[in-house]
Amino acid sequence: MTRHRGKVEDVTEAYYRGLMHAVGYRRSDLDKPQIAIVNSWTDVNPGHQPLKELAQRVKEGVWAAGGSPGEFMVPAPCDGMAQGPGMHYILPQRDLIAASIEAMVQAHGFEGMVMLASCDKILPGMLMAAARLDLPTLFLTAGAMLPYQLGDRVVVTSDLKEAIGKRRSGEIDQETFLEWQECFCASPGTCSMMGTANSMGCFVEAVGLAPFGSATMLAFDAAKLRQARDVGERIVALVREGRTARAYLTDKSLSNGIKYLSASGGSTNAVLHLMALASVLGLDLDLDRFQQVQASVPLVAKFKPASPLNLNDYHRAGGVRTLLKAISDYLDLEVPIAMGGTLADWLIPAPPPDGRVIRPAAEPLEPDGCFAILRGNLAPGGAVVKKSGVEPRMKVHTGPAVVFDSEEEVRDFLLTKEVRPGSVLVVRYEGPKGGPGMRELSIPAAMLVGMGLHTSVAMVTDGRFSGATRGPCVGHVCPEAWEGGPLAYVQDGDLIEIHLPENRIQLLVPEEELRQRMQNPPARPDHPAPGMLAAYRQRVSGADTGAVWL
Repeated sequence: MTRHRGKVEDVTEAYYRGLMHAVGYRRSDLDKPQIAIVNSWTDVNPGHQPLKELAQRVKEGVWAAGGSPGEFMVPAPCDGMAQGPGMHYILPQRDLIAASIEAMVQAHGFEGMVMLASCDKILPGMLMAAARLDLPTLFLTAGAMLPYQLGDRVVVTSDLKEAIGKRRSGEIDQETFLEWQECFCASPGTCSMMGTANSMGCFVEAVGLAPFGSATMLAFDAAKLRQARDVGERIVALVREGRTARAYLTDKSLSNGIKYLSASGGSTNAVLHLMALASVLGLDLDLDRFQQVQASVPLVAKFKPASPLNLNDYHRAGGVRTLLKAISDYLDLEVPIAMGGTLADWLIPAPPPDGRVIRPAAEPLEPDGCFAILRGNLAPGGAVVKKSGVEPRMKVHTGPAVVFDSEEEVRDFLLTKEVRPGSVLVVRYEGPKGGPGMRELSIPAAMLVGMGLHTSVAMVTDGRFSGATRGPCVGHVCPEAWEGGPLAYVQDGDLIEIHLPENRIQLLVPEEELRQRMQNPPARPDHPAPGMLAAYRQRVSGADTGAVWL
């Protein structure tokens, strides 16, 4: 719905206009482009705490450009805080956020949107809303958390997760552990690693819907405040020009974005979110095409936890623009950028790769991207692994299965039992329906690293892993165990082969024996689905299509 602007007033809008007067808008304000400031500010998520002030600067830009801003909030859960039981509610909120934005914007008739978000499910939810509403849209993230200096090392949030394993193995004492716990998250902002938050924040830059440098700069950099005003001014121009989100969310830009993620060592969660986004956009993207596109570019950078480098290092080396410049031969450079011009225009002044933080494409870390989409009799519908975070010796691994029916079971095992080197820990019934909610097993994965077992022990699940996960951790196994996928029939001691160079994951059980097992489906474990989770379990699609439910 487009509100009255400068024409003879529609008397039927009196109710709308009267209520807007009640919250302080003048007659002239209601004749300007109405811009939704969609804010995910909250006091209990460091990645979103800075957005309260940034929203005010965006509004200043909107007013200065002749628009009329109106702010409303959406949820902003923190994956790091929601470990364990809370994780059931994290992925479902992506779709709830998308639906709440769609409902509010349509109900109030906004004409353009600025999306303020930083973290793992909020940015994807906002992208889905932008695709559905197809209004002029820009994104702005809060910026990165300050890395913490620990002696001669720089540490970030992912190091704290791995410290849990170090405490378990006795490598550090309790006093040291508590000190690290208090200090490693050194400021508000997104965790200074290439987790899902920064993977998606940088992706939004790469496809042209956010200012370059917005995701990687420090949250308290004064440039962030100036950037917010630029975004406020630019969104009014986009409304007047009629340039909507789908002008920038195209098949070509999505391919550029996938190539960017693959070249930068992005999060496996991004695979899930891009499947969901493509579904909303009606674009032809499945796991096989994702694999083909991501494998077409070299990996030219890796960041925490897959390397010692953090987001601040990345920003100082030129950030997203310089990485795109490094792989420019693989990109469509004529795609438009919402801040103006084409991708080619923005890459010309970008600094060249420094060879340390960002490598030239001719000197890559890997020749064919950071992901591997695996298939085999254990995952006929596909599975995902971040191969750039796997030690070379573990890229081909065969070991006996140790089977768990929940995250709680594997956590308890890691805390109390001896983990035998060579094992493959199978964590099932944690998929979209089985969890429910496709929980993220980042703490168990990080514990393996902290215990020094990531060079000898693999983990396989129908749940998810964090973008900050490293080691041989295979997630998104489809079909999931709850739906009768082969993962449900794995038994302790079965050999499992993981072969990343050949994109294969195989249960080494004779076909006849596997067929016999499948004739007697096991009982599902008691994984309750209270409240909204019942509707989620009933409606959600598989991970291979993005786990979409709304």
